[in-house]
Amino acid sequence: MQANDGITIIDTGFGDRPAFCAAYLLVEAGRAAFIDCGTLHSVPVMLAALDRAGLAREAVDHVIATHVHLDHAGGAGALLRELPSATLVVHPRGAQHLVDPAKLIGSARGVYGDALFEQTYGGMVPAPAERVVEAADGQVLDLAGRPLLLAHTPGHALHHLSVWDERTRAWFTGDSFGISYREFDAGGRPFAIPSTSPVQFDPVQMKDSVRRLLAAEPETCYVTHYGGVRDVRRVGLRLIEQVDAMVALAQFLDEAPGRHEALKQALTKLYVDRARIHGVAEPERVVPELLEMDIELNAQGLAAWLERERKRAGEGA
Repeated sequence: MQANDGITIIDTGFGDRPAFCAAYLLVEAGRAAFIDCGTLHSVPVMLAALDRAGLAREAVDHVIATHVHLDHAGGAGALLRELPSATLVVHPRGAQHLVDPAKLIGSARGVYGDALFEQTYGGMVPAPAERVVEAADGQVLDLAGRPLLLAHTPGHALHHLSVWDERTRAWFTGDSFGISYREFDAGGRPFAIPSTSPVQFDPVQMKDSVRRLLAAEPETCYVTHYGGVRDVRRVGLRLIEQVDAMVALAQFLDEAPGRHEALKQALTKLYVDRARIHGVAEPERVVPELLEMDIELNAQGLAAWLERERKRAGEGA
């Protein structure tokens, strides 16, 4: 789907419904960059987007991974094989995991099992180390004279970066500006929730990153899940409020029997209440239906954060 000024939103096909996981193609003066690329299964989709844009594979200068979670960058190594002129740009903390993805693969197989891992992600191809660029905070990439600023935006993951396009006053935010599915739009206004998925969620970093994104006064934030989000300041401030609310729930339920299920129920109620206030129709049905996986992952991430905080407190005692 064409957005504006050389930006195309690509549905990577990840997940069990359309408009769930996006990557982006930026085109300037016949040169191109991808921001995120989906899984190994998504590589043909990315190449088809180039074909529709009338671009040769040699026209791609950059493949930028906002972070190395597999729904964002699982296909990066395989895609790079098809793009002879492109470098893979990634946060320094994530670079080695794309050059040698064994740890990522092992972790995902441990969570999903071999069969479901293959079905969902299709495996990973290592990226050649000589074609990987470790992105410094504040580094600027050139896309045919169009500057793309790379900003480290941890909180969802320590190795997260976002991309600022001055031309359109837009951020490409991966998961650092939350999750905002278009089914939740009400009256033309987007609704978003934070993404606290395991294992590196940090509430202070997440809120600081949202504030950093807002400080640029963007017109749009292009999130991975899903598409362009406007009304950015309102959405960002609500995300910060929700991070605090989610952390408070996690702390309150820390010693509750069946903590994980209790936290999932509490998060569901929080999002239902917020969605109802936002004007979403039938939030009691829509929220559990569309956010089921996100609620599960958010609960896991909050639990992982609680355990780290407990360990830190014990070390400081």
